[in-house]
Amino acid sequence: HCNFEFDLCGWKQDENDDFGWNLRSSSTIKMGTAPATDHTLREPSGHYIFIKSSFFQLPGKKARISSPLLSRRNKNCKVHGGVGLTAMHNLFLILFYYHMYGAHVGSLIVYQRTAAKQEQILLNLTGSQGNFWQRKALVLPGDGEEDFQVVFEGIAGRGPNDGLALDDLTFSREC
Repeated sequence: HCNFEFDLCGWKQDENDDFGWNLRSSSTIKMGTAPATDHTLREPSGHYIFIKSSFFQLPGKKARISSPLLSRRNKNCKVHGGVGLTAMHNLFLILFYYHMYGAHVGSLIVYQRTAAKQEQILLNLTGSQGNFWQRKALVLPGDGEEDFQVVFEGIAGRGPNDGLALDDLTFSREC
């Protein structure tokens, strides 16, 4: 689980991008499209990661941040099957909150990247999604043999003050 209150919790800025995600609080931002509070504490002093369009991040430029390497071989990653399901299968989830607001906010793309660097798109959102934090849960597919990462990619839009924020990134079952 990462709530960004102290650091990036093992998430790393990707080398394959144009600029980075910033760790910030709402109290340091002076624009109307940023979240008024973080999701965790629901306070202006709470932290989250954020990108915004600006003179330096031209439309279409990308910021990427990736999780630590995850393994399905970890026994803690097994989820016990319920009624009608086979016992013991690998159901992996990532849960997170996002805030995308502004007339020309850009895009959020979530990838699952294998250890061999192959990427599969899990989510692709473009444009304003509302001036509030929204929860998303994504299934991380796979057969359990190959280690993987989750990558969040923010793409700058055309609005000079529009932004995209993430908070409370959690993997299921302590994987």
